[in-house]
Amino acid sequence: MTDVSVIILTHNEEKHITRCLQSLQPFSSKIFIVDSFSTDRTVEIARSLGATVVQNAWVNYATQFNFGIENNPFETAWLMRMDADEYVMPELAHEINQKLTGLPAKVGGVYVKRRVFFLNRWMRHGGFYPIWLLRLWRRGDGFCEQVWHDEHIKLTRGESIQFAHDIVDHNLNNLTWWTQKHNHYTILEMINLLNYRYQFDQAETVEAKLLGTQDQRMRFLKEKYASLPLFTRPILYFIYRYFIRMGFLDGRPGFVWCSLQALWYRFLVDAKLLEVSIRVGNDKDAIINYFLTEYGKDLRPNRPERVGQS
Repeated sequence: MTDVSVIILTHNEEKHITRCLQSLQPFSSKIFIVDSFSTDRTVEIARSLGATVVQNAWVNYATQFNFGIENNPFETAWLMRMDADEYVMPELAHEINQKLTGLPAKVGGVYVKRRVFFLNRWMRHGGFYPIWLLRLWRRGDGFCEQVWHDEHIKLTRGESIQFAHDIVDHNLNNLTWWTQKHNHYTILEMINLLNYRYQFDQAETVEAKLLGTQDQRMRFLKEKYASLPLFTRPILYFIYRYFIRMGFLDGRPGFVWCSLQALWYRFLVDAKLLEVSIRVGNDKDAIINYFLTEYGKDLRPNRPERVGQS
């Protein structure tokens, strides 16, 4: 087994957890799950497959994941981040076994490709593949950045390299679940976009850099996206994904994916931002109070914790 332990956050993931854990077994037996009090069989299944499970009350993703880093019981040289609805391709498992332990000391992190499945089809086009994510890093050399949504692992020391093979993101829940989840995400995405203007947070995050790694480049482009006019930007984004990046090549699932992920979701974010502006205007303190009273989200700097984020 490779000297790596895997950290996974769970809440009611009985549909996915077996597939995820079985894909990790070829290269690691050290699986640490931080569960936010699942009410299904997630914990039972995970423990039956050899995972170490602790339960911790949810605050937000970054807080929960950093709790996992800080309380990981395995003294491994490397850590890996996985989501419960993801799994490792056999080729990547083999690559981790073959390459990870022998990497030079100057390498602190490893990027892998993620392929997304939607309606049982691989979204190969539309600019959705490959998505490069920092998923492996040396113990003590990385943490989960404290942002409201779309969190990345920030490497604090060393260089990063890329492995050749993939993890797969294939959620098995239905579209009703997907739209309800993304309706909630719109609240978090609103805060991210408003934060570019009002600087609610000063936390250390992945650097926005056009010519950097993919996560740095995406952070740069998101800042530029935030400066575009409401409602124009989701339409332009859909055109870019579906037509320019040829999302239409993924068939009807690709049309649904681009329509929901690139247009509907971001249009709803803009509609809710318009609602904020109509109700409280552009005063920073009024916006902070609005999110606290309407959504239970505490945007104040130096707060002890974020209320209710998930």
